[in-house]
Amino acid sequence: MLAERMNIIKPSGTIAMVEKARELARSGKKLYNLDVGEPDFDTPEHIKRAAIEALMSGFTHYTSSLGIIELRRAIAEYLRDKKGLDVNPEKEIIVTPGAKHAIYCACMATLNPGDEVLVLTPTWPTHFTCVEVAGAKVIEVTCGESYNLNEELLKQNVNSKTKMIIVNSPNNPTGGVLSINELKAIADLAVDHDLLVLSDEIYDEIIYDGFETRSMMSFDEIRENVIVINGFSKAYAMTGWRLGYAVANENIIDAMNRIQQATTTCPVSFIQKAGIAALKGPQDCVKRMVEEFSNRRKYIVKALREIPNVKCAMPKGAFYVFPRFLGIKMPSFEISMRLLEEEGVSTTPGSVFGSCGEGHIRLSYATSLKTIVEAMEKVKNFVERYSK
Repeated sequence: MLAERMNIIKPSGTIAMVEKARELARSGKKLYNLDVGEPDFDTPEHIKRAAIEALMSGFTHYTSSLGIIELRRAIAEYLRDKKGLDVNPEKEIIVTPGAKHAIYCACMATLNPGDEVLVLTPTWPTHFTCVEVAGAKVIEVTCGESYNLNEELLKQNVNSKTKMIIVNSPNNPTGGVLSINELKAIADLAVDHDLLVLSDEIYDEIIYDGFETRSMMSFDEIRENVIVINGFSKAYAMTGWRLGYAVANENIIDAMNRIQQATTTCPVSFIQKAGIAALKGPQDCVKRMVEEFSNRRKYIVKALREIPNVKCAMPKGAFYVFPRFLGIKMPSFEISMRLLEEEGVSTTPGSVFGSCGEGHIRLSYATSLKTIVEAMEKVKNFVERYSK
């Protein structure tokens, strides 16, 4: 009774582990949740107040399918002030119910069956799924456990069927961040072959140690071919609010808008007011959160590196580590499942992030330092038990 496309849409590998963890928690097992990419901070008060005030004032009806113009202008101001981008809020921005929906709309609006998409991996599984649902083919271009561009490998995979390159920097799951030179190499290749670039920049506010990077859209020569995806979930601890956006040329935004009109109509009205408050309100909440993430990052990397046969790169951004378990002869899914069932540590298997993720697991440090400290002892016990 189901459509053939349902063979393409697999259960989310990231959400599957979360659901299994919830099942064990209901049975009374003590858990250490290092699985989901969700800040443990509360949404800042001024953002919540903006939503409540909008709700209580009756701002509860349909809005423009593109999103309210006040929010699109706030996004344009943010892009100008923080990234040096000149974007037309009337025609080049669409607000969506979450960044995931923006990726879906972008892929459906631009990809044809038979197109090939070069996806820099490891990466968030949604990137694979949205490409495949559009009928296109994913071609993985491995960037390794630190997410460093292999320019020659990228070039080797370009052919007449190539339509798009997908970039996710700062990266989920590795925490790697592409340098300006690496981004420029991608831009140059896209210019040479007239390729689209979908740049998922959802973690752009979470970068450590002063590392310098840029938006893919900042390279003028490729600007018209770039689709930037971003949102409010990570920087403002607004995961459950489901508020994202995309920036692209007028034709792509118009096509994405037609898909949004046919699927979700528009983003939630009063939540868009919260988005304005997030962008235009005080930003010290973001700074404090990133500082705390950095402290946790340093601890978890040090703890993992002290475990024999565990290799872990230091993240430059986001809030994940992607350690490799060298001494354990089992698939990453089994490592994650056994860690959960035997030690109560909930993680995500590396294999869901692409073929190069096998042998790794993703750990999120967007949780309390206390939880991380206790979980690292559990991971150490597990590795010592199974290492050969």
